[in-house]
Amino acid sequence: MSEQTEKNQHGVVIVGAGMAGVQTAVALREQGFTGPVTLLGAEPHQPYDRPPLSKAVLLGKAEDSAFDVDFEGLGIELRLGTEVTGLRAADRELDTAAGPVPYGVLVLATGAQPLTLPGAEGVPGVHLLRTLDDAARLRPVLAAASRVVVVGAGWIGAEFATAAREAGCAVTVVEAADRVLAGALPAEVAEPMARWYGQAGAELITGAKVAGVEEGRVLLADGRALPADAVVVGIGARPATGWLAGSGVERGADGSVTADAHLLTTLPGVYAVGDCASFPSGRYGARLLVHHWDNALQGPRAVAANVLAGEPTAVYDPVPYFWSEQFGRFVQYAGHHGGADTLVWRGDPAGETWSVCWLRDGALAAVLAVGRPRDLAQGRKLIETGVPVDPARVADPGTPLKSATAQPARPDGPA
Repeated sequence: MSEQTEKNQHGVVIVGAGMAGVQTAVALREQGFTGPVTLLGAEPHQPYDRPPLSKAVLLGKAEDSAFDVDFEGLGIELRLGTEVTGLRAADRELDTAAGPVPYGVLVLATGAQPLTLPGAEGVPGVHLLRTLDDAARLRPVLAAASRVVVVGAGWIGAEFATAAREAGCAVTVVEAADRVLAGALPAEVAEPMARWYGQAGAELITGAKVAGVEEGRVLLADGRALPADAVVVGIGARPATGWLAGSGVERGADGSVTADAHLLTTLPGVYAVGDCASFPSGRYGARLLVHHWDNALQGPRAVAANVLAGEPTAVYDPVPYFWSEQFGRFVQYAGHHGGADTLVWRGDPAGETWSVCWLRDGALAAVLAVGRPRDLAQGRKLIETGVPVDPARVADPGTPLKSATAQPARPDGPA
């Protein structure tokens, strides 16, 4: 059987039924793929969106966040409760508890799994927040207005602390680094965001390592003991790719599948998309691993285009984007500030709304907007075009970012 015949017969198999997997299946149909499409999901639930877990679902404002997709109508075979344990590329087969699954083209969309707190496994009252079941277990905790300790002051920690305070819980957030968002933003940008915790009535403790967790309390390395009816761990996530060991799929030190510019892996006919995959950005001259919703929405369109073309032609090089709702503020970020040479503030960070812009070689590289959605939308377009900007105009919060482009010099002298 020729490789092309095998591809047509077995169609596309997608491992992972989160945003990236579902959107890959939908994009294949939208772009005209008529062959078999099989979506394998490890969880028993209908595929669902994750961002609402830390908001509406957690607070009981929504029962679930299932995708509004008619899988049957689209001719997508959905196999739930199917965990994939191995990949045998020579046979073009996946291993599952229910038996082997052959594929013509394979898409890896297994997402990321949360990091656990060493020594906390199995301790009653310790929670992660990654799945619908996690949210279901946490809802009664919040409803009881419990004393909650959140470990980790990153994006997910801030979002959970926000929901817990909204539910009336007493909240303490513990962060091992000396500041919030230590791995995500420069200190000067994160500093005003740390004040939001206290303003919302949450206690923030930075520079504090957790020495241990016992039922009912969290022990810090400095000897303090924090009472806790529940402990929520939000210390980051790692690509869920351990099952690929020995498969021939190359992975980086961070565990991500090292996809190329077309989101193709080191194995022929095998693509990777979403939280489990890193990709080389020509725009930024760096390999990016983006654990955010928009990446899981955009990447599948490139994968689908390449599958339909029969060869990798579509290049994936987005302007990364994400948002976070925390402590009554809508925070948005677009771009990548690594390698930027200039930081420009727009507005007073002590105020309710402000933005930060990063420039590289005179062009906008990234923008963080707090309650300024127009800055985000206009900044994202400037990043995409790469046009030079005037730092003085960028710094003026009254000047629309789209009007902050640098003025060209007149032929007879300076502008």
